[in-house]
Amino acid sequence: MTDKALSSRKRFGRNAELAKLGAAVGTSYATTAARKLFASAARKEELDHSREMKNAAQIADRLGNMKGALMKLGQMASYLDHGLPEPLRLALSELQSQAPPMASELAEQVVEQELGRPISELFVEWDPTPIAAASIGQVHRAIIIDPVTRQQRAVAVKVQYPGVAEAIASDLKNADLLGALLSFGFKSFSPDELVAEIKERLTEELDYTLEAENQKDFANYYRNHPFIHVPEVIEHLSTTRVLVTELVSGITWSELLERSQADRDFAGEALFRFVFRSLYRFRAFNGDPHPGNYIFHVGDNGVNKISFLDYGLVKHFTVDEMNVFQNMITAAAINHDYDAFRIVIEDAGLLQKDAPVDTNTAGEYYRLFYAPVRESHVMTWTPEYSSSIVRHTFDRNSPIAQYSTVPRSFVFIQRINLGLYALLGELGAVGNYRRIAEELWPMVNAGPSSALGEAEAAWLAAQS
Repeated sequence: MTDKALSSRKRFGRNAELAKLGAAVGTSYATTAARKLFASAARKEELDHSREMKNAAQIADRLGNMKGALMKLGQMASYLDHGLPEPLRLALSELQSQAPPMASELAEQVVEQELGRPISELFVEWDPTPIAAASIGQVHRAIIIDPVTRQQRAVAVKVQYPGVAEAIASDLKNADLLGALLSFGFKSFSPDELVAEIKERLTEELDYTLEAENQKDFANYYRNHPFIHVPEVIEHLSTTRVLVTELVSGITWSELLERSQADRDFAGEALFRFVFRSLYRFRAFNGDPHPGNYIFHVGDNGVNKISFLDYGLVKHFTVDEMNVFQNMITAAAINHDYDAFRIVIEDAGLLQKDAPVDTNTAGEYYRLFYAPVRESHVMTWTPEYSSSIVRHTFDRNSPIAQYSTVPRSFVFIQRINLGLYALLGELGAVGNYRRIAEELWPMVNAGPSSALGEAEAAWLAAQS
């Protein structure tokens, strides 16, 4: 078989898998047969194979199932978990699996091709065993000589899998099936803008030079912050397929969950502040709220700082888009004005303008999303609350959901909101999140309400 014929066969296989997935959801929405269809034997067999891929041919062969837009979308949806309809949850869970790492020799080959020098010349030390393997690349530890200080420095080297760009391009040609999958049962949902936004963001994520620029922007914005840290980019060793950054060490998410309530409360508030300060003050946010993207640092009195990793999926917003978000919060969370809120969401395209639904009913439908910040009170985040929001979003029986859609600027806002809420629920974080939000909302601009707020206020004062 020729290379062209083989490529065509693989592409057909990927398309067929997508078509079967869409058809399965459409015709067997809540049946045992659908569950079996999603938990395919081929996928299980793939996961049972050797942990290492020995050469480029094996990498390319396995990309069809393991490394591409499908797996990335599965990881993106992982935070939804129990709130999703069961067949859709099972389908996506198949795509969340940790990717098997490529052989160290192949990773080294990519680095040498990108940087034009042997590994031995680029690094004082190179760890051939990856410390992380995900959907489009894997990360290795290494030591370099810092070009400024001339001292040894530990770094993280992110290496893109060979062929992953082609695999994602193939998947994205069929992304309309994803829209059909998500719009099942929602008669007014238009998937076009959602699919277009996903295509653009995932395509950008393949370019590590863009990721490096995003990470540098965040690092500059949060420089010297008291509890938020963004690792520095090592520019002279970073390319389109290799990204080298400062290596950070600390405890993981699972280790954090075993620590005290005070540590978990600190982490919850710090995560919340990072997300919404980035959004409302920096007009950007890192759209990947995955537990693996956080490293927690422990001092004498417990967890005191978080390093935020992975800036491949960053969304930047215009002033006009931010005005819409702020007007929604003003109407729904501050003034509790359902009439004004309906006008805002209709103008934004969230709710069909001629939707035959009562304004109070529409306001009550969206109120759940703002519940943590509508009133000033100490609350405890729970997994049940997080899941209830997802179930609410995917409730096909809701009269509001039948006349709602997701405009392009809202696609990753929903992702970060739902993802953050899921993380806070898992932490069981406690705090007055309305008062914290008032510090971050530009239209309120309240003074500090907690110890972290005091520390952040001092940092802000030092910037001026």
